[in-house]
Amino acid sequence: MKDGRFSSEKVIYNYKFKFKNGVEKEFNIELESNSLNLMKTDKESYPDWTKLSCFKCPNCTLNDKYEFCPVAVNMVDVVDYFSNFASYEPVEVIVSAPERKYIKQVDLQHGVSSLIGIYMVTSGCPILEKLKPMVRFHLPFATIQETEYRAISMYLLAQYFLYQRGIEPDWDLKKLAETYENIRLVNESFCKRLRTVESRDASLNAIVVLDVFADSVNFSIDGRMADDLDYLFKGYF
Repeated sequence: MKDGRFSSEKVIYNYKFKFKNGVEKEFNIELESNSLNLMKTDKESYPDWTKLSCFKCPNCTLNDKYEFCPVAVNMVDVVDYFSNFASYEPVEVIVSAPERKYIKQVDLQHGVSSLIGIYMVTSGCPILEKLKPMVRFHLPFATIQETEYRAISMYLLAQYFLYQRGIEPDWDLKKLAETYENIRLVNESFCKRLRTVESRDASLNAIVVLDVFADSVNFSIDGRMADDLDYLFKGYF
């Protein structure tokens, strides 16, 4: 660590998809270590479905000077590659992270969902920016319960940093549901965007999986999920 931050110049996640027919496909994601912004290479042109005006999210804060949706332009290669795959196709996914490696047999939509979750958060979308801490400590193939725990823990740590800066924190989690409702709107709009692409359903259903997870966090907050976890913390009482 250096000055409280990780010293490496970039964070790299590698996703390898191994199909039953022997075909393998890798996606190498490089992120700037401090900003967690995706290190990307611009293309000469982009398809129409990547334009910001194509099913623009109702809560989007980007103005008209942006011709393209920042998430969409970084998803082109992923969407193109999986356009001929069905979401239920079995696949082995190997995820190499800076600290460890994950290997799991899953249906394709869950493997792609884990991959595109990183692209969506690190591409420059102002709404998804708040999920960057989850990307830095990425947990591929997380269950809904793990996602709920990580989301609430992340949010509470954010409130601590706000408190340290003299900003009133939200210890009661009142605004967390609003945060995840905004994320849900982005996922919903992106699904509409992908439906304009003539393809099979692997990428589309991967977004649906992400949306289910966002909905589950909202439901858990309404159900006082944080209170339901207090039995785990008896050592602090």
